[in-house]
Amino acid sequence: MLTVLSTKNLAVNQKELLLNSGIGLVEYDAINIKFIDFNLENVFVKNAIFTSKNAVKAIEKKDLQIENCFCVGEKTRAYLEERNFKVLENAENAKDLALKIVTHHNEREFQFFSGNKRREELPDLFRRKNIKYKELNVYKTELNLKDFDSEFDGILFFSPSGVQSFTNNNNKISTTAFCIGETTASEVKKYTETIIVATKPTIENVIAKVVSHFKNK
Repeated sequence: MLTVLSTKNLAVNQKELLLNSGIGLVEYDAINIKFIDFNLENVFVKNAIFTSKNAVKAIEKKDLQIENCFCVGEKTRAYLEERNFKVLENAENAKDLALKIVTHHNEREFQFFSGNKRREELPDLFRRKNIKYKELNVYKTELNLKDFDSEFDGILFFSPSGVQSFTNNNNKISTTAFCIGETTASEVKKYTETIIVATKPTIENVIAKVVSHFKNK
């Protein structure tokens, strides 16, 4: 039986997509998220940036009044809108979001709610284009290191941190890597060129790529 490793624990319906296709599954959380307690001087935020759903979860209990949200990912957008936040811009990755902001909103000032392992593309572009922003770390990503002796027919990766966690104790990726997006794929490329990237950055799309890949084989 074909078996894949998921570097994230999947929901029941997501597991069924694999198992119903005859694909075995081993799963674990390659990263752990811990929220950081914080205080803002002003509870009213005019323009907030979230590059992950974890950042939104981290600020939920703070009773912040946010006028406009700028975010990465459809899941993050949906999560914000379910909580009645207004999303002004959305993009598939932080770089594309930064480009939208620089092009269409360069007169605004921003509050960027980030994690400790966020990438540099957005801050770098903001500094180069003189976009006014303040950054606040609201969650911490910790690597959950684990050794694997087994060989897998594929490995599912959902973030650069997940790749770093897996490769910390398993110094090579000797099988097909299925990635949620180009940012994750760029981290995987340090270890293998055998990469398949989801058409949309969702867990379901990663699984769909796994299923179609092995079905075609």
